[in-house]
Amino acid sequence: MRIAIIGAGIVGVTTAYELASDGHEVIVFERGSAVADGASFANAGVISPSQIDPWSAPGFARQAVLQLWSRHAPVRMAKSSLWRHPGWLWRWWRGNPSTSHVERLEQLYRLTRYSQERLDGLALRQRLDYERADGYTVLLRSERDLAAARGRLKMLAELGIGFKLLDAERTRQIEPALNAATPLRAAVHLAGNTVGNCRQFAQLLKAEAQTLGVQFHLRQPVRALRPGSPLSVVLNDGEQVFDAAVVCAGADAGALLAPLGLRLPLLPVCGYSLTAPLRDLDQATDLGPRSAVMDDRYKVVIARLGRRVRVSGCAEIGGQREDFDSRAMVTLHKVLDDWFPGAAQLAKAQRWKGTMSMVPDGLPLIGVSGHPGLWLNLGHGHAGWALSAGSARALADLIARRTPAVQVEGLGVARLS
Repeated sequence: MRIAIIGAGIVGVTTAYELASDGHEVIVFERGSAVADGASFANAGVISPSQIDPWSAPGFARQAVLQLWSRHAPVRMAKSSLWRHPGWLWRWWRGNPSTSHVERLEQLYRLTRYSQERLDGLALRQRLDYERADGYTVLLRSERDLAAARGRLKMLAELGIGFKLLDAERTRQIEPALNAATPLRAAVHLAGNTVGNCRQFAQLLKAEAQTLGVQFHLRQPVRALRPGSPLSVVLNDGEQVFDAAVVCAGADAGALLAPLGLRLPLLPVCGYSLTAPLRDLDQATDLGPRSAVMDDRYKVVIARLGRRVRVSGCAEIGGQREDFDSRAMVTLHKVLDDWFPGAAQLAKAQRWKGTMSMVPDGLPLIGVSGHPGLWLNLGHGHAGWALSAGSARALADLIARRTPAVQVEGLGVARLS
């Protein structure tokens, strides 16, 4: 078939590659000037099946609201979110009554694990040499933090997810550059998890997709979609017809789909990061993290990407990319200084804010749209990098009318009605 992909973030690029691998003629339309230039540009980079926890977890919304006035709140609401998105916030607060939190967590875990296997397979087969490291460690500062984490650890054990609960001494053996002056009660080590440069991977996979015939049209916004047989994609310079189209447009998808009657509960959720070169490694071989650590109290990830360190976190509900909250940078700098003081050349730091789209139940939208020829692969929230390869392969199988190797039932638009 002739298939259009709308959006060239990590989800759009992997979807284009998988469809081209199946023999389809694929054309990608991206409003930006490069692939992975939005939410995929400078994200945390962590691929952790055991840490994919839906935002609809019991009590998460209440806890986020109680922390709104905290100086270093892990989650904040944009000032306009209460009046712009009251319906989304209400659905998020009450949760999804149709499925349990455990069911949602199990489904996300299966999809993320499958995605990790697909991504590793792609990198190996195509020899994609990108910045990556193995292992992920969740740092628990105090006895109170450890007690709060025990419920999640019990759930990991019930799901059969391997982890090790380490004392401070063993944790510092795994990450020897951790600041000895910062209190550390324990840590959860996840050896099977990875961290990688999402944007770099997307650019490499784009080149592989082009060898399969995929065309990438950058600076080409899609103005409208007209479903049918054939389906029309309306561009600035006219229309093109396709047998099918897949919307992977992230935060821009809502405005594109609303004229079709698909008023999906997609809310922009922003994340912040700073990326800086590490200081001269010849003088200190253990400067900075060896892989990735997360401060569980502040929900901030510190990850090594080659000779750089990236600090990510501070979710902002209903935020806009252009509205930069300086409080988020204060938190990122604080957590970096707590654990790896002096490790980064902060005068050369790149500060970034990205916008992703999220559904109130924390699950992505994968599958049919309800309109002829129009498919959806979006709403992955903060887990787009972790879910991209599996979501793309599953959607390609659905389009080919094959049963995907991973369960995607319940991830379509029907659950939102």
